[in-house]
Amino acid sequence: MTETTSRANPRTPEFRMASGLFQSLRQDLITDAFAYRPLAPMRTDGPVTRRLPGRIRPYMAYLPHAVVGFAAFFVVMLTSTTSGEYVVPSSSLVMGLVAATPVLMTLARPVGAFWAAIAASGALAVVGSGMNDVWPWTPGAFVSYLATVTFAAMRLRPRAAGWMWLITLGVGLGIPVVLGRGEPVEIMPMAFVLAVSLLVVTVRNIRREAEEEVSAQQEVTAVERDRRTLLEERTTIARELHDVVAHHMSVVAIQAEAAPYRVKNPPPELEAAFATIRENAVAALTELRRVLGVVRSADYEAPDAPQPTLASLDGLLANVREAGLSVEKTVTGSVRELPPGVELSAYRIIQEALSNTLRHAPGAPASVEVSYVLGGLGIRVVNAAATADVRPSPGAGHGITGMRERVAMLEGEMTAGETGAGGYEVAVFIPVRGRQGEAQDAAQGAGQSA
Repeated sequence: MTETTSRANPRTPEFRMASGLFQSLRQDLITDAFAYRPLAPMRTDGPVTRRLPGRIRPYMAYLPHAVVGFAAFFVVMLTSTTSGEYVVPSSSLVMGLVAATPVLMTLARPVGAFWAAIAASGALAVVGSGMNDVWPWTPGAFVSYLATVTFAAMRLRPRAAGWMWLITLGVGLGIPVVLGRGEPVEIMPMAFVLAVSLLVVTVRNIRREAEEEVSAQQEVTAVERDRRTLLEERTTIARELHDVVAHHMSVVAIQAEAAPYRVKNPPPELEAAFATIRENAVAALTELRRVLGVVRSADYEAPDAPQPTLASLDGLLANVREAGLSVEKTVTGSVRELPPGVELSAYRIIQEALSNTLRHAPGAPASVEVSYVLGGLGIRVVNAAATADVRPSPGAGHGITGMRERVAMLEGEMTAGETGAGGYEVAVFIPVRGRQGEAQDAAQGAGQSA
């Protein structure tokens, strides 16, 4: 039994190259050649237009449209004045309108305007065959064709500009053959001037595309940077809270284990209750370490000392005073012990606000206000304007993000912005429920679990 396999003849590299070139030509200048592509208004936030008066600036958006219209008017006038010796005077205006039509078409159909310019050039070459300066282009047709191709190339991709130049050469060499003129054709003036024009336009388009790509990449980078900063801040908060909660859970486990030995002859029920408390504390501590252990980096080491609280605020202020910052502290209300998470977040917020003062307003005095109110804790850090003789240090600008994350975690409110005197103010309120409210929430949670 014989098995026959039919194989198609592979296409040669030359054929594939020619097919690719034709495909690019069809994509750039043939497919949807007369599609409606209106010229968009120009941006008015550039370095020149934004300095113009407010009443004139909106009209500057249509400056490209005015340039195209002026070019079309110039083509009409040039064609009308240069064709008077060779055609009937009444037909001069018609020739001017024919030459100007492709220029105006670039406002809405740039690719179609290119093909219209070729058709207009052929028509004007037949009518103005007596003008031999740069035949087959009459003076008006020369300017019209040059303006049309230039305006169209400004709105198309660089590859399309190359195709238009090659087609221009073909048209310049083909029109005399079609019209039966055998003398040499002056194609070089149009080829040279159009090549220079398209080269300038192509460089401009490539540069604009590169700037847009860089701008888009910068926006993406900024978004990714903010997202990474947010994740880093949340990771830092999770680590600190892990250390706080782990410390307290360890204390609960140790006290529950030692409690039966502090009572002489404790009843079995009490020993069983303390044993259950210790087992639950150890289990919770194990689960906490397992879940939050993923946020620790390989080189992270837990601090030996407990996490700072508002009781450590005087030490923080002493450190920043040694760094050259004049800061005053004011405490209002009845000082009381707050939940560890609130104490830690309040300390970190004050620390970051003072760090920003040292970095962005060196030499300016600052004040820290801590208010113990009935519903929670208020923090206000204000600094004056930076002195002129000291230069601010550059920063990443992520401190405010970290402060907002801590406040949002505690369901608080925060405002940050410049003061009327040129300084900066950070105001935070962190709600804190009383012991009774916390006990009720714990009881409700236990009842729902049961």
